[in-house]
Amino acid sequence: MSKFGVNVPPGIPAHNLDEVKKAVDQMADEKGEVVIKSQILAGGRGLGKFTNGLQGGVHIVSKAKALELAKQMLGGTLVTKQTGPAGKPVNTLLVAKKMKLKREMYFAILLDRKSAGPMMIGCSEGGTSIEDLAEKFPEKIIKIPIDIRVGITDAQAMKMVEGLAVTGDKAAAAKQIKALYTLFDKCDCTMVEVNPLAEGLDGSLIAADAKLGFDDNAAYRQKAIFDMRDESQIDPREVAASKYDLNYIGLDGSIGCMVNGAGLAMATMDIIKMHGGAPANFLDVGGSANEQQVVEAFKILTDDKQVKAILVNIFGGIMKCDVIASGIVNAAKQVGVKVPLVVRLEGTNVARGKEILATSGMTIITADDLDDAAKKAVASIA
Repeated sequence: MSKFGVNVPPGIPAHNLDEVKKAVDQMADEKGEVVIKSQILAGGRGLGKFTNGLQGGVHIVSKAKALELAKQMLGGTLVTKQTGPAGKPVNTLLVAKKMKLKREMYFAILLDRKSAGPMMIGCSEGGTSIEDLAEKFPEKIIKIPIDIRVGITDAQAMKMVEGLAVTGDKAAAAKQIKALYTLFDKCDCTMVEVNPLAEGLDGSLIAADAKLGFDDNAAYRQKAIFDMRDESQIDPREVAASKYDLNYIGLDGSIGCMVNGAGLAMATMDIIKMHGGAPANFLDVGGSANEQQVVEAFKILTDDKQVKAILVNIFGGIMKCDVIASGIVNAAKQVGVKVPLVVRLEGTNVARGKEILATSGMTIITADDLDDAAKKAVASIA
């Protein structure tokens, strides 16, 4: 953020206690206090709780007590309202300078489906979740759509400054808003959320805390950013899937799904649910998956202990049913599927595909259509 001219509090990331000690010595203010923040990929840290009982993932602490506190935080698991009950591991702490702030506001730039472009959102009250702010102060929420082809204008930046009720130098504040938009644009962000966007004692704007999201499709041109990805914060199944260009999202059901096409995957999950089951994942192998991708998809599904049955639902358009059937059989033999395997094939070369499944010598439950497949998958674990 500072690279783009955004004012941020000075801070040093620390991964062990030696680094914490050095950072605390550099960041302590005249009263000997520092801010220690858990670095996890989730919001709500301040109100979170560690599984070891420590309350709060963000602390203002004296230099004397900083190491003792860091011991409880580093290597711990922080549970917030955004992490789910499993929480996220805290492998990094940000040791930051304690800032003297006059007031707190909320500012964000998000991608807006309706206006088909970036949307700036601001509120003159901040420091808590936007949902709470919208509920308490709906009249104070301002939204300004940006034309991606034109970029942010001086008038739009000033309108946001007025909406935030900035009390200091308004021209300097408008520059900060424009700098945040430049960051959003140049780094291919899907979200820049600054909460709080604060006013210092001199009236200058400071991005006191922030959450940024980046477009996966831009990974090839944002290599430096994506190289910083902390895989310990991500579901290991999703990490494995991304290495083979598989679209995977882990869920909490018991029927593993392997489908080609996002729409068909969603429909498959819905029909499983309709028949009383629960999907263990969303897994889209895409329209042109090869045998290696099918094998890796099976590995991810079979490594998941909560998966009690697997449903493969393939519509052969670009992907031919005989090719996918060979892939399923070879993958199942390689991986050693120990749970019921239900397969529904439809489309190009479907007859040959079904023949390959039937003569494979494996226990594969075939289905005539999606409804039949979902019923058989649910029944197989009843």
